[in-house]
Amino acid sequence: MKKGFYTIMSAQFCSSLADQALLVAAIELLKTTAAPAWMTPALGPMFALFYVILAPFVGAFADAIPKGKVMFYSNLVKLVGCGMMLFGVHPLLAYTVVGLGAAAYSPAKYGILTELLPNSQLVKANGWIEGLTIGSIILGLLLGGQLVGPSLSGYLLQFDLPVVQTGIDTAPEVAIAALISIYILAAILNLYIPRTDAPLQPLAHGPAGLVRDFAACNARLWGDKLGQISLSTTTLFWGVAGNLRIIVFSWAAAALGYGTTKASLLVGVVVVGTALGAVFASMKMRLDQATSVIPLGIGMGLLVIALNFINGPWVAAPFLILLGGLGGFLVVPMNALLQHRGHNLMGAGRSIAVQNFNEQACILALGAFYAGMTKYGLSAFVAITVFGLVVAGIMWLIGRWHRRNCVVYRDEVDHLLALARSDKH
Repeated sequence: MKKGFYTIMSAQFCSSLADQALLVAAIELLKTTAAPAWMTPALGPMFALFYVILAPFVGAFADAIPKGKVMFYSNLVKLVGCGMMLFGVHPLLAYTVVGLGAAAYSPAKYGILTELLPNSQLVKANGWIEGLTIGSIILGLLLGGQLVGPSLSGYLLQFDLPVVQTGIDTAPEVAIAALISIYILAAILNLYIPRTDAPLQPLAHGPAGLVRDFAACNARLWGDKLGQISLSTTTLFWGVAGNLRIIVFSWAAAALGYGTTKASLLVGVVVVGTALGAVFASMKMRLDQATSVIPLGIGMGLLVIALNFINGPWVAAPFLILLGGLGGFLVVPMNALLQHRGHNLMGAGRSIAVQNFNEQACILALGAFYAGMTKYGLSAFVAITVFGLVVAGIMWLIGRWHRRNCVVYRDEVDHLLALARSDKH
């Protein structure tokens, strides 16, 4: 791997670590302020909101400016959102601003991989960056859980600045204050990301031009016979995974009686499995083999339903590792295939923006659906069943779709797979 790849990984690790810890702090902040129960699952879709709204613009922005600078500016926006939450802005609104930074960050983060590395290293690079991102999610959830826990928060609250009155008096507030330093470190690392040789693509003229350009890119990727399969798979996976992380908090409370700190440990266990699956996929899978993992998505959906029958932590932990492992092994090769097709069709930044738009729209829709169920009194067990049925059923349909493409558009699919086996764009 090129030297710049490790700088990208380090910056991504710190940024993602802070995002996840901030999610736990926001959940605890909502609890301590006696906010309505539906606001907790609403954090996921609110984070995803700007991914959808700004999708026509962030991809083009990432292709028009060196991606290291885009990542730096995006981390500054996250820092502002974190500060807003600390100084009394409603957690839903503040976390939405953090989502704005993440929406701008993502096309640059993934887009630079296709500019920096050859096709033969894309699955490996995705495995490592997803594995590291997942590792940061694990540590972020654990860090957030400990920061809002009585031991660490009590220790941090003992510190007082001379003369200055900070107004930081609760566990969620001191957790949020501590996370500001991690966002600052991530922004500094972004400054050391190298400039690649890829040519910059000028922005279209005006918002209307950018929307038309994005719509054309979205249609182009959905029309590609491999792009449509990988895009539909990753869209569904992240739509479910993005909400399942918050659902596990509710499930742990209902099934095991866990509070925020203990529940964050179980959410971390899911992510451990995802990391293991991602790294294993990066070692075993090739780009042209990506579509062979579709059956794992069906199995993942069935395992989600089986979660309803788990009632003890010693059974839950290995079960959640297995569930996460299937997801990690599924998403890494599909993500790499999607990046490959998108880079060939329209450029790295625009393709990642299209991917983010679809995936985050799915998170937004499913999250709104789950928050609605919570608002009207349905339990976490019902939501888990619905999610499992959605995953298994839609993954089965995607598998049928791909098999049809292999028959009806055989020559085109064979040509695209041949491109995936080579390092030519």
